[in-house]
Amino acid sequence: MQTIEKTETQLLELKTRLSEINDLEAAASLLYWDQATYMPPKGAAARGRQLATLQQISHSKFIEEAMGQLLEDLSSLEASLPYDSDEASLLRVTRRKYERAARVPATFMAKFSRHRTETYGAWVAARPENNFAAVEPYLEKTLELSRELANFFPGYDHIADPLIDFADYGMQTGFLRSLFTQLRDELVPIVEAITAQKETDDSCLHQDYPAQEQLAFTLKIIEQLGYDFQRGRQDQTHHPFMINFSTDDVRITTRVYDNDLGQALFSSIHEMGHALYEQGISPTLEGTPLAGGTSAGIHESQSRLWENIVGRSRGFWQFFYPQLQAAFPHQLKDVPLETFYRAINKVVRSLIRTDADEVTYNLHVLIRFDLELQLLEGSLTVRDLPEAWKERYRSDLGIVPETDTDGVLQDVHWYTSQIGGMFQCYTLGNLMSAQFFEAANAAHPEILAKIEQGQFSTLHNWLRENIYQHGCKYTAAELIKGVTGADLHIAPFIRYIRKKYGQLYDL
Repeated sequence: MQTIEKTETQLLELKTRLSEINDLEAAASLLYWDQATYMPPKGAAARGRQLATLQQISHSKFIEEAMGQLLEDLSSLEASLPYDSDEASLLRVTRRKYERAARVPATFMAKFSRHRTETYGAWVAARPENNFAAVEPYLEKTLELSRELANFFPGYDHIADPLIDFADYGMQTGFLRSLFTQLRDELVPIVEAITAQKETDDSCLHQDYPAQEQLAFTLKIIEQLGYDFQRGRQDQTHHPFMINFSTDDVRITTRVYDNDLGQALFSSIHEMGHALYEQGISPTLEGTPLAGGTSAGIHESQSRLWENIVGRSRGFWQFFYPQLQAAFPHQLKDVPLETFYRAINKVVRSLIRTDADEVTYNLHVLIRFDLELQLLEGSLTVRDLPEAWKERYRSDLGIVPETDTDGVLQDVHWYTSQIGGMFQCYTLGNLMSAQFFEAANAAHPEILAKIEQGQFSTLHNWLRENIYQHGCKYTAAELIKGVTGADLHIAPFIRYIRKKYGQLYDL
């Protein structure tokens, strides 16, 4: 009896410690959300200090010796429980994160946090001015810190492996290079076949669409798709994102262009896909390391599934297009559904990743993935990065950016995080989204018909039951295999692309 009581006491202490750390991390996230939405520009210096302080405190608390001892003392409990139980999963995942975090000094985390905040401020100013020179020294420091971070985890096959592991646990550079090579070999001929044809007319999207009316329509769509506004909100920012402070406070941001209807529309659906994941996590996991997406790739699969596979489908717009025409009668009353559908699925060689279509998008990602590997390996310098970027766009997409604003400065990632370990998640997400959607349709063949009727609960409920509720109890590999019956592979995505765009472009 005493042993059982002691174990229960230790488990409660572990959960209490983890809850306190979660609260600190949520406070830091709230400060970041404010920085990216409403914070005045001159607040950046103090905000960097505040974020660094919170990160250092939370990291220090997590790697305390007492935390390690609790995990050790509870190892026998973990071994006695079913693998998929909440308690065993909590201990397993917490131990993995603890052993990883314990290798990184809290002082380093604080230093890196301060640097990221400074770099983000420099990037916000430099990007519209096409001034890569202004951020070059910051990026040099980011590369140095990224290598230092990776080297806290010796024994890797490639220096990027530890960084990739942070976002996509279990994925390694060798596997990703092989997977991405297969994907590139399939996509390049499709891109060439489509772009050899007459360019699709998408002028219907580039009229004057008042911002507030756009925002109102996006709110209507994402609420019908399942986003709970009692547990979230949408605001505007430079680079759209989703952020959560708890499963009952999951926020999204979007950006609006008066002359581009697709920006707010699809970035809102995209971020909502991330948010549905977080809102769908079981409340029993709240305040623990299990209350989050299992990997960046799995998370991205949900945003891409809702944005592209659902949100850019013909069936989706058979339902919503009459409502869109009613919202913007002057702009769309004489535009047929088929014209609009082709416009939102236009395939074109373009410069901006976030604006890229489904067919070319992954080529943008693979360029970034390869460049950051070269930076980490030392075969490419930061100074030479802008020209290397242009050369890869010339060779891979047949188009060259005239400015660094549309080139190496366009993505925020290297200016708010480390170099390495993040871009792969976008392509992984695309591949996973198709594999998950095939599995959902196999289980519920009526899903496509339901979408045409504006009913999304069948798909949403299947995703919540099979993916969302589990948080990060399972690794990405375990979840994919368990849900779809197969390991991750490119075939479902290629089938999806060939069918949809084969019909659109008579391939």
